[in-house]
Amino acid sequence: MTMIIGMAGKGGTGKTTLAGLAVKYLAKMGKVPILAVDADSNANLADVLGMTYDHTLSEAREEMKSSAGNVSITKDTLIELRTQEAIVEGDDYDLVVMGQPEGSGCYCAANSILSAVLERTLKNYPYQVIDNEAGMEHISRLTARYMDIFYVVSDASRRGLTAANRIWKLVDELKIRIKHKYLIINRVRGEVTDEVKGIIERENMDLVGVVPDDSIIYEADQNGEPTSFLTDESPAVKAVNEIFRKTLVEDAD
Repeated sequence: MTMIIGMAGKGGTGKTTLAGLAVKYLAKMGKVPILAVDADSNANLADVLGMTYDHTLSEAREEMKSSAGNVSITKDTLIELRTQEAIVEGDDYDLVVMGQPEGSGCYCAANSILSAVLERTLKNYPYQVIDNEAGMEHISRLTARYMDIFYVVSDASRRGLTAANRIWKLVDELKIRIKHKYLIINRVRGEVTDEVKGIIERENMDLVGVVPDDSIIYEADQNGEPTSFLTDESPAVKAVNEIFRKTLVEDAD
């Protein structure tokens, strides 16, 4: 069985960094091989993991959509080929980038074939970490309809919690079956306010951990260094790893 971990949050909450740290933590604990899926149209997971990519799955979809009438290769074969080209291989984990959302016109056939190919491909990985955008277009159309663990990442502001609550409810509207759903408050300076705690309690969100604002991560970002390479010397990494210890590895075991 494949363990699927999803991560979502509005822009600026640090959810892509946490997705990369989840990949690294699973690898460190021997939970391999892992497929890291960048399903955010503003793709940054490769930078966090210290990887580069040349192709995206959206390119494969666009190519298939525009290849009507070309009988030199079947659409299924084309998508299969392009999907394999889009997967960047690493030692313990691979990466695939979904790319940009759909353009104009109907993508039903392209999405159907791509979804089938993805389903076959994903079965090769016992662990998957999916970095979603807030709207989760890709997850609703092309990837998992089930997730074992889903993290909603927010900052400690009222506006951030409001956005996180929308995402919290959106997965139910999309009818994505989730075994465990958790809230992470990231980039916290000082203590979480009583107002924020009140929102979390009122909306019945399961707060699993608080991650402090961390100058080490900020400096790594500023210097273009892969933040997933940071160690427990970083207070944020230490806090995140404790969250993953409680929710990822224990559940996987």
